[in-house]
Amino acid sequence: MPVRAIRGATRLTADDPAEMTEAVVELVEAMLERNAMTAEDLVSMVFTATPDLVCMFPAAAARGLGLGDVPLICAQEIAVAGALSRVVRVMAHAHLERPRSEVVHVYLRGAEVLRQDLAQ
Repeated sequence: MPVRAIRGATRLTADDPAEMTEAVVELVEAMLERNAMTAEDLVSMVFTATPDLVCMFPAAAARGLGLGDVPLICAQEIAVAGALSRVVRVMAHAHLERPRSEVVHVYLRGAEVLRQDLAQ
């Protein structure tokens, strides 16, 4: 079965652990649902957060979805002048039986402006 990359992003209103958890869970659940996947389909996930988000690791929030056996890692997004603030991005790698052109990328909570060509 092919491995596909699925992109997603969400934006927080504040650097707050409760909001981080809520936003990341919402994002990952939407990515799974919109691509008709389960956690079993996931190979790995890479999360990034903008430098203004330091309250917790986004991967820690995702672990609450029962992803204990899925390799997750976090990194800091590069600080580009004028870039959108308080953004968590994710790239999920998954076994997915659909063409790359049919993969549904998910952008929520104002992060849609990052990739208007992909956002639903």
